[in-house]
Amino acid sequence: MNTSMKLYHRLVKADRSGQDPTAQQATARNALRQVAANSLQEIGDQVVNAKTVLPWLFASLGVPPVLIGLLVPIRESGSMLPQAALTPMIRRMPRRRTAWVAGAMGQALATAAMAFAAAGLSGTAAGLVILGALTVFALSRSLCSLAGKDVMGRSVPKGERGQISGISTVLSGAVAVTLGLGIRLLGGDEVSSTVLAALLGAAALAWTLAAAVFAGIREPADADAGTNADVHADADVGPQTGDGRGGWLRSSWRLLSDDAPFRHFVLARTLLLVSALSPPFVVALAARAGGVGLDGLGPFVLAQGLASLVGGRWFGSLADRSSKRLMVGGAAFASMLVLLFLAALAVPGMRAQWWLYPLVYLLLVLTHTAVRVARKTYVVDMAEGDRRTEYVAVANTAMGMLLLVVGGVSGALAALGTEVALAFLALLGLAGVQVSRRLPEVSHHG
Repeated sequence: MNTSMKLYHRLVKADRSGQDPTAQQATARNALRQVAANSLQEIGDQVVNAKTVLPWLFASLGVPPVLIGLLVPIRESGSMLPQAALTPMIRRMPRRRTAWVAGAMGQALATAAMAFAAAGLSGTAAGLVILGALTVFALSRSLCSLAGKDVMGRSVPKGERGQISGISTVLSGAVAVTLGLGIRLLGGDEVSSTVLAALLGAAALAWTLAAAVFAGIREPADADAGTNADVHADADVGPQTGDGRGGWLRSSWRLLSDDAPFRHFVLARTLLLVSALSPPFVVALAARAGGVGLDGLGPFVLAQGLASLVGGRWFGSLADRSSKRLMVGGAAFASMLVLLFLAALAVPGMRAQWWLYPLVYLLLVLTHTAVRVARKTYVVDMAEGDRRTEYVAVANTAMGMLLLVVGGVSGALAALGTEVALAFLALLGLAGVQVSRRLPEVSHHG
């Protein structure tokens, strides 16, 4: 047994009694490369983070608040919107790793463009260039999201894929915690364009290395259509109907028009964006109150990592009991938290209390973890088989469009003041609570 197999067998537990030793060796090699590539990608993700680093970067460069409000919508919708349309193209590729490598290089180039903007621009010009690069980044991420799960399905057997994803999730949280501590301990009171550019440049290098590692994966030549169908169902990426030239769009519109319960869910999901869109505004307020030194950014990156490490398994268990109750409770908590935060800011002297901002941010990202897990579980539980795949894909596509709308409105309101945008999102969340309460219970343990 070689070193890669020994390491893989320690990390991933499975019944391998019926597996050929040669196949086991190939699985170990491919899976470890996927873990390594995903880990490098996570390093970059923690730097190009639309909820922590990028809002801080915008504040340091003097970017108007209206553009800060567009960071999360562009990052999230850009990675969701094209997935259904890209699925037919990915299916036609004999080697899906090529799409992942292309996506990783697209993210590397987009991040490099952000680094140049951080080094040489400021104000509105810097914000527009970075938002444009973030759009390219998000679209490239769609390729990685689609192809990565496809490659895993081809190269890692059932019963081991979930553990690979779990390892990557834990590593993501660990990377964020390490980066947050490093920034907190090593960052100074001031932040220069050189430091910001260096961080983004390092992230671009991480994606370049990730592409090189992933390119070494060997997909089996006999990957069959059944495996691919399973993977696309796992990936939750798009309706499996249509001819790839607009059929997916027609079927998506038909589903939203004809299926009232599903349409109700999409509406509720849109109104529950308070926990997703509020964090960047909290970070921007913190930067304005305490200065934009890197030591102030560290606690927010650390909070993001802690939320990933702590929230996932706990909220997953709660979602299995009742995804509806978790979704409603999470949105209600996030809305009330934002309103309490705004009330606290109105108290004389509270804006100077530095601890307030990381605490609110941590609670918001934890709550967002709960809402995200709950809504994913709900849509999976509300349908079966191919209908489930279609539900998730159409929900993602519709959500991508609506996210841009809500993000645009909150960003425009931020021009009147960041607090105005936060108040709007809190009220939107409370409306979402009322809509979500009317959803049917679909959990098996409800």
